[in-house]
Amino acid sequence: MQTPADPQDRHEYPSHWEADVVLRDGGTARVRPITVDDAERLVSFYEQVSDESKYYRFFAPYPRLSAKDVHRFTHHDFVDRVGLAATVGGEFIATVRYDRIGADGTPASAPADEAEVAFLVQDAHQGRGVASALLEHIAAVARERGIRRFAAEVLPANTKMIKVFMDAGYTQKRSFEDGVVRLEFDLEPTDRSLAVQRAREQRAEARSVRRLLAPGSVAVIGVGRTPGGVGRSVLGNVRDAGFTGRLHAVNRAFPCDLKEVDGVPAHRSVRDIDGPVDLAVVAVPAEHVPEVVTECGEHGVQGLVVLAAGYAESGPDGRERQRALVRQARTYGMRIIGPNAFGIINTADGVRLNASLAPEMPRPGRIGLFAQSGAIGIALLSRLHRRGGGVTGTTGVSTFVSSGNRADVSGNDVLQYWYDDPETDVVLMYLESIGNPRKFTRLARRTGAAKPLVVVQGSGQAPPGHAVRATRLPRATVSALLRQAGVIRVDTITELVDAGLLLARQPLPAGPRVAILGNSESLGLLTYDRCLAEGLRPARPLDLTTRASAADFHRALSRALADDSCDAVVVTAIPTIGEGAVGDAELGEALRSAAEEVPGKPVLVVHVELGGLAEALSAAGRTAPHGGAPAPGTGSGAHPFRPAERLPRAEAAQAVQAAERAEIAEAVEIAKTTEAAGAAEHAGIAKAGESARAAEAVGPSVTPPRSPKPFAPEIPETSRTPRPHSRLIPAYPAAERAVRALAEAVKYAQWQREAADPGKVPEYDDIDERGAAELIGGLLERGQGLTIGAEETCRLLGRYGIDVHRALAAPTPDAAVDAARALGYPVALKATAPHLRHRADLGGVRLDLADEEQLRRAYDELRELFGPPEELRPVVQRLAPRGVDTVVRAVIDPAAGAVVSFGLAGAASQLLGDMAHRLVPVTDRDATSLVRSIRTAPLLFGWRGSAPVDTPALEELLLRVSRLVDDHPEVVAVTLEPVVVARQGVSVLGATVRLAPPPARDDLGPRTLPAY
Repeated sequence: MQTPADPQDRHEYPSHWEADVVLRDGGTARVRPITVDDAERLVSFYEQVSDESKYYRFFAPYPRLSAKDVHRFTHHDFVDRVGLAATVGGEFIATVRYDRIGADGTPASAPADEAEVAFLVQDAHQGRGVASALLEHIAAVARERGIRRFAAEVLPANTKMIKVFMDAGYTQKRSFEDGVVRLEFDLEPTDRSLAVQRAREQRAEARSVRRLLAPGSVAVIGVGRTPGGVGRSVLGNVRDAGFTGRLHAVNRAFPCDLKEVDGVPAHRSVRDIDGPVDLAVVAVPAEHVPEVVTECGEHGVQGLVVLAAGYAESGPDGRERQRALVRQARTYGMRIIGPNAFGIINTADGVRLNASLAPEMPRPGRIGLFAQSGAIGIALLSRLHRRGGGVTGTTGVSTFVSSGNRADVSGNDVLQYWYDDPETDVVLMYLESIGNPRKFTRLARRTGAAKPLVVVQGSGQAPPGHAVRATRLPRATVSALLRQAGVIRVDTITELVDAGLLLARQPLPAGPRVAILGNSESLGLLTYDRCLAEGLRPARPLDLTTRASAADFHRALSRALADDSCDAVVVTAIPTIGEGAVGDAELGEALRSAAEEVPGKPVLVVHVELGGLAEALSAAGRTAPHGGAPAPGTGSGAHPFRPAERLPRAEAAQAVQAAERAEIAEAVEIAKTTEAAGAAEHAGIAKAGESARAAEAVGPSVTPPRSPKPFAPEIPETSRTPRPHSRLIPAYPAAERAVRALAEAVKYAQWQREAADPGKVPEYDDIDERGAAELIGGLLERGQGLTIGAEETCRLLGRYGIDVHRALAAPTPDAAVDAARALGYPVALKATAPHLRHRADLGGVRLDLADEEQLRRAYDELRELFGPPEELRPVVQRLAPRGVDTVVRAVIDPAAGAVVSFGLAGAASQLLGDMAHRLVPVTDRDATSLVRSIRTAPLLFGWRGSAPVDTPALEELLLRVSRLVDDHPEVVAVTLEPVVVARQGVSVLGATVRLAPPPARDDLGPRTLPAY
């Protein structure tokens, strides 16, 4: 950290202005304030700027800076005069400064709120988006210091800088005078400026990941001289995958005369490599990594995959070592995957990179896969590519990232890459933690609108080594918010793969209507029951009987798909033998050819002990003639497993459950084996043979029956990626797995349709935003965080059109009578002691008190039941119209942001956790869905003959609460309980509001990488 020494500096060095940013080309730079210690750096920087750029900056030839210039450009008060520099390798590559000016254009101090701004970017770094990033940061600094408007004078020929200002998205005014273009623009963020900023963020972060996943050259550092060891294994993995770029082996212990290792050029240092190195895979012990990072940075390496362990997962010393690693890498503009990473894979034909500990290259496909844990990553890869006994097929992986401790590159970065990656159709993510939930939900919503995003969330406890922002929200609330953002949220890796393969292979269903057909009545009925349980609308199963031929399956599937009352089809199949028995390949081709006839509806297969069918379904997609499928009815003979029979329903259920238990047990075994192997490798990363033994340990549990490969048999190059029109039908060994995957696809399709029209945030003429702000400001002067009183609560909520029924204290029976007279009969008498509040079931509420006699009698009853008034804290309230009691809450979570929640009041709803949640700002469509999302929603709509209540009024209340917390982040918590929703209107009978200084929001500030 820099420390200014000039006595004129009026503020301490603002270290919170320091930030790392990703530039347009994917590299990184550090932005920090310029101080008096930067004089030599500034002079050196200026000397490397071209005469033309100097002319554009000063409007005249200016070959060198004078001592006075250097003093002015390095001495700042960090209020009225501020300078920022973008640095790479500790050296300046660009600068920006502002000077506060008054109305006459001369230097000024506050309350003047305008400043002149000027940039200078080194020619070698122009076009990298440096000026745009600096503009975001200097604007944020200016807003913090009370500056609301920037002015800039630019020569007309300086089109690049004019474009920087014009493209920023701020409200601008442009004029031309005396041969100079003058630009003035407000610094208040606008919808357009935020959109521009986020689009630049996406392009930059996607490019930074693309540089890691598609390098032109790779150096593996830490390659052992003898076979075995992590470095040597990774080198072999990269080479054997057919990497299309240049590959180098590096080890400082290599003999000087060693030219090659396993056919790969060998070097003692990265510095000895002729030509650029885009990616370095670092497989040396943690204590040697800093030296390697320095060599890589000085050679211009763009990114690192650090396999070594011994970082934050190992304790406080390791955590500091990890911070130092990230700081060091960013100094040189490099990004890091890891440390403690499993590696990365890119199966694209033009890349073919396997820079990981996986001994085999996965099958190419359209699924992007992200896992923080190496053990989970290898288990997912294995599941996606094994044959028989489970979900199988030719759908493979486009790219795979296992981020380890994710000290730098995170799931958010990779999601930015997959958003517009043409090689990825479906994204699967196993997240043990979410470092920035607010950003993740934003990115997920945008990605989900383009392609499915399926997520398994870990235990909720961040693993050692993960820097995670704390959230106060329950796990169920976070899951609900993820679903609102379009995330397909599942619970296990089995469900992750099941849903992913369906979404990668089949179109989205248009609705929940499901046709079921097959040769097993029992299995069909099991499927029917599961559809009902998952909220789908199944038709009665069509039993083709065990005598059904491939032609029968073809005709039945064709009819079902052609039926307008069907949105999806589940085919159930059990094996048969005997005369006329259908073979796997024959049945697979019959189903696939029928599905091709109506390509707009998804088809799934549920099979019991029919491993060959899953293979056949995939093979049919690979080998069918281009002109169409052969007619069904000819095939490969009988199935060898069992005689023809109809399974009893109980037996079918047992078979399904046994298959599922086997799947889960295998997944657990894979994870345990791989975790143990990974721990052994990383604990002694330079030891020989560990990676090979880990591969052997994992291999047998995932090896396909017909192939010795751990993941997949080799596929001919011509058939490696299915044609876009091919229909690959996913097969599942259990009805519940198929139906659960289909249900997720139905919900995602519905979300995607609704996301196309997200609704709007209504404007209400009676909202007094300014009055509420003044009231909040005055209340906060009393303290940093407080729950405001009843009167202030009513006044604040009233500013937003929310009327709260007054509750008058009744410490004595006479006081209760006086309160009732003031409010008017009928009234309610309530005990508000903490143990009785909102607990009508305990008897602490008396309603419909029509006169003084009834009120006094009720008062005596409460005292007799619960004790003296000082313990009861009784209040009298005007009686509200009868209706349904509900609860409305809003809270600002420091990690996820502002959240509005809704549910019915009462112990039953609390016990079941029946609350629905939406992120703020809530739109009119959000409010409508929020009311209908709880399980007890039928009570609002006339359940069992009751009168429907006024849900439009309830939705308006939700929208007003959302506006309150969105407009005033100082309102950190609101609870309205109970809210009685009557046939006409709503009555808010209780309200509490908590105020506090708002938590910092990094999503509205300039682009930054997580701080270390």
